[in-house]
Amino acid sequence: MILIINKLVTSLILSPFKMSPNTASSAGKEKLIADDEEVLQAVILADSFNKRFKPLTTHKPRCLLPICNAPLLDWTFESLALAGVQEIFVICRSHAELVKAAIKNSKWSKPGAGLKIVPIVTAKETFTPGDAMRDIYTHGIITSDFVLVTGDLVSNIHIGEVVREHKERRKTDKDAIMTMVVKQSGGSHRTRSKGDSAVFVIDPETSKCLHYEAVTGYPPKKYARIPREILNEHPEVEIRNDLIDCSIDICSVEVPSLFQDNFDYGDVRRDFVHGVLTSDLLMKNIYCYIAKEGYAARVRDTRSYDSISKDILSRWTFPLVPDDNHPGGHSYEHLRGNKYIAKDNSVILSRTCKIGNNTLIGSKSQIADHAQVTASVLGQRCTIGAGSIVRNSYLFDGAIIGPNCVVEHSIIGSGVQIKERTRVERGCLIADGVIVGPQARLAPFSRLSKRRQDSDEDDDDEDEDGEEQEDGEGEEGEEDDNEDEVDSELEDVEANQDPEALAKLGSGANAIIWPPPTVNEDEDIDELEHPDNQRLMRIGDDASDLVLSDPGSVTESESESESDDDDDDEHFYDSNPASSTTSLPLSTPSNLVAQADSAVISEFQQEVKQSLDRAFAEGHSVDNAAVELKTLRMASNVSLRLVREAVIAAIVSRIKIMVGGAIPQRQEITSMVARWGGLIDKIGGVDAVETVEILQECCASSDRLPLFGQILAALYQDDIVDEDDIRAWHANPKSQGQDVKPTSLQDNYKKCWVTGAHMIKQFDEQDSDEESEEDADDDIESREGNAAVRNPVATELSSTSANSSEEDSSEETSNEEDDENDTDEDDSE
Repeated sequence: MILIINKLVTSLILSPFKMSPNTASSAGKEKLIADDEEVLQAVILADSFNKRFKPLTTHKPRCLLPICNAPLLDWTFESLALAGVQEIFVICRSHAELVKAAIKNSKWSKPGAGLKIVPIVTAKETFTPGDAMRDIYTHGIITSDFVLVTGDLVSNIHIGEVVREHKERRKTDKDAIMTMVVKQSGGSHRTRSKGDSAVFVIDPETSKCLHYEAVTGYPPKKYARIPREILNEHPEVEIRNDLIDCSIDICSVEVPSLFQDNFDYGDVRRDFVHGVLTSDLLMKNIYCYIAKEGYAARVRDTRSYDSISKDILSRWTFPLVPDDNHPGGHSYEHLRGNKYIAKDNSVILSRTCKIGNNTLIGSKSQIADHAQVTASVLGQRCTIGAGSIVRNSYLFDGAIIGPNCVVEHSIIGSGVQIKERTRVERGCLIADGVIVGPQARLAPFSRLSKRRQDSDEDDDDEDEDGEEQEDGEGEEGEEDDNEDEVDSELEDVEANQDPEALAKLGSGANAIIWPPPTVNEDEDIDELEHPDNQRLMRIGDDASDLVLSDPGSVTESESESESDDDDDDEHFYDSNPASSTTSLPLSTPSNLVAQADSAVISEFQQEVKQSLDRAFAEGHSVDNAAVELKTLRMASNVSLRLVREAVIAAIVSRIKIMVGGAIPQRQEITSMVARWGGLIDKIGGVDAVETVEILQECCASSDRLPLFGQILAALYQDDIVDEDDIRAWHANPKSQGQDVKPTSLQDNYKKCWVTGAHMIKQFDEQDSDEESEEDADDDIESREGNAAVRNPVATELSSTSANSSEEDSSEETSNEEDDENDTDEDDSE
């Protein structure tokens, strides 16, 4: 942490930081909105205002893309209904007719649904969220405080509590116009955007947001600049770069009018929030609500689409899960390992197919012999051919994967056909109705859509089927405008096709290839939408060649898993495209199963790491953290050792290297082990010898090697391991580094073994001292019991003296008895 203060600004490294306390107060003269009986309204901005999902969103808006087999908009409705919202206005421009049809056909339009949903079509010139907010002001639909969200929100947070807090605050601060919902997270949290984050400066006593600064991942940004006045007026502030923006705002009625008065407000965060907080004229206040519980995330890009899908399958969004409260109305059976199978008995699974953990399979889908589906979502009526592999991918309704294909880390649209022996590399987006193959190989991050000729034929068929539908003149005009825009964009793409690249898509392909995003040097482009920054937001891209603002953005486990994927790719590229195993990294069924198991383990390790990150960051109790880890283990059906490895690695990695010498270091270790050491034995079983083995492995392969002895001693002091456990570990040949790979670690293993030897030597010396003390105690007792024995020189002398004294004593006793007998005889005579 570096803090530099000068007369103008404060510069600091982006990370959580605290300075001193204060209270904030402000006055205003606006009318209070505090009527608890008012209907809770919500505004949904259905348009995304970007092209991150193109070409999947060429003919439909992002809010209607399915996630876990339900449209995103339905997930948003479900989230708002759970929060107690009663009236919703859906603001849409792009493909407005599709949005209105989706609302009309959804369960929320049925009587008794409890929600009133009103679609509002904005003007054609609506290009930003700010334009949409100005349209809201023009329509005059807002009558009280309202909830502002986007159409791609997945949340189970009880917004009602935030609304009540906002209204209570308005009673004392009439200038409080907005409360932003944020959630604390670690730097490696998978729903935390690597390309679009922010620095929040917050008053810890009032939760007032004092400063907001957007942060992009690339170009790198290491410092935030905070006005000096904030530090002068607020002796204590929290400077936070560890908050996930949930994109949930509680707004007062004057928020739309502020957009109307300031036409340069385009983005809600970067323009409106930043503008209000830096304006000397508006004198309005914005607050933050840091959610301690619940889940909330927005599908901002394909990377977050992947992350949120996995969170839903892992049940972080409960009660919004596939087997209960599924927004699409589907019914799924929840099986061990977070596997979800449609309950209508229409799914056909071959006996030899492999279904991995965190997988959802829609109704009427079929999976053929030796096919594998892992950590993926299959829509309804999907088909996976024999010997094919689908990993970390998302298939929409009706997608067909032919025999011996590989699809990984990609999104496949509705009705897509991937013909036999085709490989779809990571990061690919394939729009509805595309046909690829046979024996095609898509380059990583390819984007495909249908040729316009084929799209027009399909549209004509749809028009013939839907002649009886009634549309208003306004809707027809809006549809024409959308189609003109789509046609213009597709025409530009088709005009720049490479014939050689198209030939590689296979003889039966009907697709065009969208060009990769480029930057015109003469054109001003928003840093957020820069192609390099967008790489941090796309599925399957580790962006390892970019230097990021946050070095922790890519975690070690992610790097390892991605390097493993690269190794698999090398095996694949070495294979013959014409052979029967072209699409498979490995050829035999046993190896295929092993590869799938490896993918499951990698996924599980990532889940456990994120669970531990949350536990440490949010200060969970050991018992609660243990329950969560047990649940993950049972869901993934993995060995207990994997969980123990993750727990010990998490504890060791969080022990700080102290500069002040051995005593502060020992205190740091003792504190950490006392707080979290009990978790090692509460995860489902006790194996202290294995605990020492894992500790040695963890320290030997990291910079914590010098701390091995002190950590082991702390575990011993806390009764997590005992003397016999340490001796058993030390006697194992592996503890000396035998057969350890890579061989470079053998020396480190040996050092740990030597440290253990010193500890065992101390045990022996301690036992010897105790025996000496016991012998000394015995000698003292002997001297007190027998005055004839004084200062024995050796054990033999002691025993001899003792024996002689006993004999003398017995003789004296015998003589006394004889004398007494003689006396008795005399008396009797």
